[in-house]
Amino acid sequence: MKNLFYIIIAAALTVLPAQAIAQELKSNGYDAGDIVPNGWESIFKTGDLNNDGIADLVLIATPCNSDKMKTRDDGYVYNFNQPILAIYWGDRNGGFNLFKQYDNVVPARPDEFLDITPSIEIDNKGTLRIILEFFASAGSWTQPTTTHVFRFQNGDFYLIGKDVTELERTTGKTVVTSENYLAHRRIVTTERPRRKPSSKKTRLPKNPLKQIGFNLGDDM
Repeated sequence: MKNLFYIIIAAALTVLPAQAIAQELKSNGYDAGDIVPNGWESIFKTGDLNNDGIADLVLIATPCNSDKMKTRDDGYVYNFNQPILAIYWGDRNGGFNLFKQYDNVVPARPDEFLDITPSIEIDNKGTLRIILEFFASAGSWTQPTTTHVFRFQNGDFYLIGKDVTELERTTGKTVVTSENYLAHRRIVTTERPRRKPSSKKTRLPKNPLKQIGFNLGDDM
């Protein structure tokens, strides 16, 4: 009876589609292609985040589970899967080893009408920027872009600044709100076509820095 049970399970697994078998990021590898499962959408950047002289890896990967994807009549595929943010430390052998994986930091596409495009930047000081571009095809004339600025300190990544750029597609008006949580300062700059830009500075309260891990889509 036990042998029959194992035969039935093995037969069931052979007919499961590949996407039905759970996939996950590898805990180490030599590049993003070695770490991210086949078929997943991904973007990545390398740079020295912890000031040890070795390049590290930051990637955002989106699974391709079919139950959270939808194909339009013209063949375009919407991917509503939750993106995964992962940070890997580089080693002296040229490999990368997982520091932390964050499953709910980068927002998933909520519906067919709002597209969220992430990108990553790492500067020569080790500052990490995660950029989200929001584009609504219906229901909104404003096109916002958010940039969250993180720095590695005290064993983790902390939010040290945030920029929000809002573009009115109909008028060309742009409002940029830049917050610096180290200097406790907010600057709001407004630009309009054929007009001189205007800026307003205000002070921010001295709150503890937030650790990475919150959903960046909720921090608007």
